[in-house]
Amino acid sequence: MCPRTLYQKIWDQHVVTDYGNDEALLYVDRHLVQEVSSPQAFATIEKQGRKVRRPEAHVAVADHAVPTKRDGRRFADELAQAQVDRLKQNAKRHDITYLPMEGDRHGIVHVIGPELGFTLPGSVLVCGDSHTSTHGAFGCIAFGIGASECATVFAAQSLRQRRQKTMRVNLEGGLPAGVTVKDVILALIAKIGTGGGVGYAIEYAGSTVRDLSMESRMTLCNMSIEAGSRVGMVAPDEKTIAYLKDRPLAPKAELWDAAVTSWMSLRSDEDAVFDREITFDTSTLEPQVSWGTTPEHTLPVNGVVPDPETLQDDGKREKMRKTLEYMGLTPGTRLSDVAIDTVFIGSCTNGRIEDLRAAAKVLTDRKVSPGIRAIAVPGSASVKAIAEAEGLDRVFLAAGFEWRDAGCSMCVGMNDDRLSKGERSASTSNRNFEGRQGIGGRTHLMSPQMAAAAAIAGHITDVRDYL
Repeated sequence: MCPRTLYQKIWDQHVVTDYGNDEALLYVDRHLVQEVSSPQAFATIEKQGRKVRRPEAHVAVADHAVPTKRDGRRFADELAQAQVDRLKQNAKRHDITYLPMEGDRHGIVHVIGPELGFTLPGSVLVCGDSHTSTHGAFGCIAFGIGASECATVFAAQSLRQRRQKTMRVNLEGGLPAGVTVKDVILALIAKIGTGGGVGYAIEYAGSTVRDLSMESRMTLCNMSIEAGSRVGMVAPDEKTIAYLKDRPLAPKAELWDAAVTSWMSLRSDEDAVFDREITFDTSTLEPQVSWGTTPEHTLPVNGVVPDPETLQDDGKREKMRKTLEYMGLTPGTRLSDVAIDTVFIGSCTNGRIEDLRAAAKVLTDRKVSPGIRAIAVPGSASVKAIAEAEGLDRVFLAAGFEWRDAGCSMCVGMNDDRLSKGERSASTSNRNFEGRQGIGGRTHLMSPQMAAAAAIAGHITDVRDYL
């Protein structure tokens, strides 16, 4: 057999029917279900008189629309309330495990999947959300799907898919002080563009990746979608095994031993050929911050707002003008001089315990700048419990942050937490397009510790001055 990449190996193991021309019917091991994409899918199979083929292969949780304020979880939006109620009803009717908002397993779908051990190496995992690529950190093929595809997975536990080309991104050199994996992925996207990964399944490798925690690997794979790829992956290793051991839905006893043996064999062959391969030096990176309306619009924190007049292409020049007009920025302005109104720490990108610890370290014995609205939102009830046991909630509260319950919160303007028109945020989320955090809102993407530093300063600033 020809040498194969990690992606190709898992793909081959899941082919039900090969249609040729790189298309196949692919078996789906796991399906995470949330309130936004599932109503249409449930309605479709019910209209067709079909049942969910394998209820145990699905887990449902509401995250996008749920309120996170600590006031009894009251909904301010009737539509959001209806979406969550409908998910609960559909899950019950189809015998699918549902994780309630008030439960100790509730959270953002891409945080609770790994926490439960529902996400496993070597599997194919899908969800009606683009950031499903997060789960590839565990050495599985994970990708987002649409509502009609969710219905197909419910009914057939399989999907017709086109095999992606393969790209290996070698991250080498380690991380300098004050630099996190969020800075790495933002800088990478700035380099290859938001279309750099289109059509490719990306495998991350190299010394920097090997040194990353599982939480950091999830952040890396999470934002693969912002680079244009549907799939981001890291080969399983001892860190993967240690993270999954004794998780509620992970294999147990002799099945665990057999699973570990199988998982540790999941890696690209040494002589496997990738369709594209790049090496990215992380040793000289500085903290990054986005200035525009795409993660591609990213610069080191000590950079300046670019000038569209330096661009020779008329289309690109006009596009940058419109971007700067929307963002309310003037060419030549130092990014570190840009004042902010709101700070959001959370999301499926940076709502894990490692992220909260990093932010709390910066905030200890410091105060949020007057007039700044700052909110910290754990990615799951489990993360929240761990943070509170460590006293992190007290650090956030003492600094002047709001301490919230789990949910997507201000990552996406589908719940109570939104920016107003013209309001500017320092955000640890993954997207900064127009209106993402609220109609007319202006979003600057950065790491949790960078966001914490911005909260203290009242403007974008270099976190290294606070470490």
